[in-house]
Amino acid sequence: MKVLWITSVYPSEENPGIGVFHETQVRALTSLGVEVTVINPIPLNTSIIRVWKKKYRKKNLPYLEKRNGVKVYRPVYRATPGQLRWFQPDKRIARSILNTLKKENLHFDFIHAHFAMPSGGAARIIAAECQKPWLLTLHGSDVHIYPSFSRSAERIFQKTVKSADEVIAVGKHLAIAAERKTGRECTPLPIGIDLTTFKITDASIWKAKRKGELTLPKSKKIILYIGRLVKEKGIFELANALPFLPAEYVVVYVGDGPEKKRLQRQEMYNERLFLVGQIPNDKVREYILASDIFILPSYSEGVPTVVIEAMALKIPIICTNVGGIPDLFGKYSNLLIQPKSVQDIVTRVKELMANPIFYEEVIEELSRHVHANYSVVDNAKKLIEKYEGLTNKSTNSTYEINHIWEEAK
Repeated sequence: MKVLWITSVYPSEENPGIGVFHETQVRALTSLGVEVTVINPIPLNTSIIRVWKKKYRKKNLPYLEKRNGVKVYRPVYRATPGQLRWFQPDKRIARSILNTLKKENLHFDFIHAHFAMPSGGAARIIAAECQKPWLLTLHGSDVHIYPSFSRSAERIFQKTVKSADEVIAVGKHLAIAAERKTGRECTPLPIGIDLTTFKITDASIWKAKRKGELTLPKSKKIILYIGRLVKEKGIFELANALPFLPAEYVVVYVGDGPEKKRLQRQEMYNERLFLVGQIPNDKVREYILASDIFILPSYSEGVPTVVIEAMALKIPIICTNVGGIPDLFGKYSNLLIQPKSVQDIVTRVKELMANPIFYEEVIEELSRHVHANYSVVDNAKKLIEKYEGLTNKSTNSTYEINHIWEEAK
């Protein structure tokens, strides 16, 4: 079974923290005998724009990288600033992928595309050109945010979701939202995590030791954030909540992003507010176990892997009531806070302090829920069942590209 995996985010040697959930699922699939080839197209703006804005400069990524035995191709395509709002790049991305398939003589049985926009739009074109079935996974922002940017964005979203042979979503709430918007049946199927690396044996005993090893304040209560340093993740609400919390609490940000310098200008920087920077994936577990509270105060989310990991490790969690997060909290979704609320963050931290026994019971139950429903291997087996259904639709396991579709030019 050969799968062409198309995504706009995937880990690399230069940035191992981006799109980790993709690689987690790919590794589970390959361990079960599925042959996966990943194509992760990279946007390239014109030279004038690259000089004008640092964020549009070319990413220094290799065209071909082999990660854990999986080939990852990164062809470039011509990009424009704000393209997901006004100038949908699906045709340009499709052309770069079709050129790569032809150049490398790559064969596949079907396509698995991630995010309706832009990868899904490109997959729609490629599937038609190669006469192959395709599956689309929705992740959150491609349902809740991108389609609302413009009429063209909404049109591409609708066309893409309705044309896929199979549509799945990473959470139940997301599947319901997608069905409401498109009328297309959507199956919830979380990606999950490798639970074998998130078993607890010594969480409380070695917490102080872990803090020391990670050069974190040993005598303080640590509120941990892991993710991109962008406004939409609620990082400034978290920083603004800090002065209203007891002095024993500090906030530690793990990750990188465009708002790093602004965080460094916060009054309590390097006193009660600390920036760790990007860390290797295998260190995430250690930072979570060293923390006293994990927080993700995002304005929107899909089903964030890092929250699943914190639940598996039995760490108290504060999250906003957005996206697929209520799926994770289940009957405890009433404990979720509202996005953009400094007061809600302060209130929930103080409640955790005042009623630790209740929250210990909540944490235990959430951990059991995660271990029962979010195993990446178990969910990869369910995904393979979807793949087998698609394979039956494919009349030929190989193909030849004789020309690049004119519309993709």
